[in-house]
Amino acid sequence: MIDAVLIERCADPSLTPAIVEQFVTVAGAEDPLALTIKSDGRLVLIPKLQTPDEAFAVLRKYLGKAGVRVGITQLPAGIGVTDDSQVDASLFIACTNLKTGTAMFAKVARIVTRWYGSPTNKDILPQMVDDAIYAWKTGYFEGTEVFRAADPGGATFLPGRGTRRNPPDNQSEEAPVAAVEEERVGEEPIGAAEMRIDLSRIGGQK
Repeated sequence: MIDAVLIERCADPSLTPAIVEQFVTVAGAEDPLALTIKSDGRLVLIPKLQTPDEAFAVLRKYLGKAGVRVGITQLPAGIGVTDDSQVDASLFIACTNLKTGTAMFAKVARIVTRWYGSPTNKDILPQMVDDAIYAWKTGYFEGTEVFRAADPGGATFLPGRGTRRNPPDNQSEEAPVAAVEEERVGEEPIGAAEMRIDLSRIGGQK
C-alpha cells in the first residue's frame, strides 16, 4: 500500500487520495526502482536494481528501442522527449514519479470523463476509474492514444473532486521532470487487461 503522506505531498491534487491509491495498487509497482521492459511483445528480464543511477542506466539502454514503464506509477517513459538528457534518474525517486505519473493519469482521466459526457452521478465513478486505469495500462481509450492526446480540460472524473492542495514547492522532494510518454514499438501494451468492458449498456456518450 502506498504511503498516505507520499500521496498528500506528491500526487496530483485533481485526484483524490483513494483514486491515487487504487491507481498505484492496480497499475503501478511497490518498488520505486521498478522497470518493466517489453520488446516485440516479450518481457525483457533484468536483474533487481539497487540504486536510481543503476536503474537509469538500464532505462537509457532501452529508451526508444522498447516499451519501458518506470517506478511506482509504471510511467511510460520517453514520449515527447527529443533528447535523452531530458529524462533523468529522478524518475526513480518515489515523489517525482508519483508527481509526474499522477499528473499524466489525471489527463487520461479527463479524456475518459469527457467521453462519458462529464457526468455528475457518483455511481458511475468506479467504472470511469477502471476505464482510466485500463487506458493507462494499454495507452488507448476508445480509439484515442491517451499519452499523445491533448488534455481536454474540464472535470477529473466528477466535478468538485480532487480539491486537495499540494504543499509549497520548497517542501516537495524533487523538482518536476520532463513529460514522459509511451513508446510504441510493436509490442502488446504492458499490463493490458484480457478483456475490454462493454460500455454500450451503461449509456456512454461519444
